[in-house]
Amino acid sequence: MIKKVDRNKAREARHARVRNKITGTSNVPRLNVFRSNSNIFAQIIDDEASKTLVSASSIDKELKLENGGNIEAAIKVGELLAKKAKKAKISKVVFDRGGYLYHGRVKALADAARENGLEF
Repeated sequence: MIKKVDRNKAREARHARVRNKITGTSNVPRLNVFRSNSNIFAQIIDDEASKTLVSASSIDKELKLENGGNIEAAIKVGELLAKKAKKAKISKVVFDRGGYLYHGRVKALADAARENGLEF
């Protein structure tokens, strides 16, 4: 009997492989992306201290988005995250795509964060 592959388990395995190589430090924290069908979430994490330094998502009240699961929402989340990172004096990060392919919403969020001052 052929078992159907669970796509989320495959993504988690890819994410675990990437996380073995990428860690966020206090000098260069990790920018993590999680996307669901209806929303997208991003956070900047210091793995040494196990703390989230900055976070932004499509469900934040200040963005006032109708649909959080599209590319426009990802762009706004990336911009908001970069602005919050500037306030927290964070300029360089390591990008962690969370096991997702680097296209669509993930790429849009990353490009928007880069354009607004984050370096990675």
